[in-house]
Amino acid sequence: MTDKIPLAGVIGSPVAHSLSPRLHGHWLATYGLKGHYIPMDVAPEDLEQVLRTLPRMGFVGVNVTIPHKEAALALADLVTDRAALIGAANTLIFNEDGRIHADCTDGYGFIANMRQNASGWSAADGPAAILGAGGAARAVISAMLDAGAPEIRIANRTRARADALRAEFGPRLVVHDWGMAGLMFEGARTVVNTTSLGMVGKTEFTLSLDRLEPEAVATDIVYAPLRTGFLQAAEARGCRTVDGLGMLLHQAAPGFERWFGQRPVVDQALRDAVLGQ
Repeated sequence: MTDKIPLAGVIGSPVAHSLSPRLHGHWLATYGLKGHYIPMDVAPEDLEQVLRTLPRMGFVGVNVTIPHKEAALALADLVTDRAALIGAANTLIFNEDGRIHADCTDGYGFIANMRQNASGWSAADGPAAILGAGGAARAVISAMLDAGAPEIRIANRTRARADALRAEFGPRLVVHDWGMAGLMFEGARTVVNTTSLGMVGKTEFTLSLDRLEPEAVATDIVYAPLRTGFLQAAEARGCRTVDGLGMLLHQAAPGFERWFGQRPVVDQALRDAVLGQ
């Protein structure tokens, strides 16, 4: 009897653009591990049937991306505290009995990226300013609060969504109107863009950064392009900047370790491989 080769993958719709197969493929090759990581385009109405079938096909787990993160959480049999708090899952582990264990590693990936690429940075350095109130913002807020951020200022084009986050996460969140979002950069030590502004094919980032101080570290969860208009503008004001690719790389590490039994390293070789360099 031969040992089964572990299978993992990423489920989304669309999913062809995903960098995750390249990312996990690099790690599998680097560590000489048996295993495969496969992109799977799954329609929302098929998600539950697919997730219940994959463990019987030799899959040890999957990543889930848009539009399945909330639905995957609801289908899971076991849920981590951080996934429950964020309200979404991006990493699923399939137990031998077929039960689905759901986690959300986006917040972990955010913090690890900042610590690796902004030497000496700490969430506790001072107030943070976050643009956006979607799923990524939830993950960042949760992680920043856990890491000791004293205050998180948040602005979203639809204020009600930002108000809902404050009601959920508590008084360390301060909501600002989108039209006055530039004011919340004053005194902020961490500034995060979680919106799609500046992403390839999306609206350009046009908010004023006149109040942004050089002591701040600015980061964008967008990684296409790597140097977004927001990061370029922050850099012009003297800020250190951290691109969004590292968050993608770091959020993948916990899942890879659970699926393939090896804690992977996020390094320049991985970045080059994922970028096709």
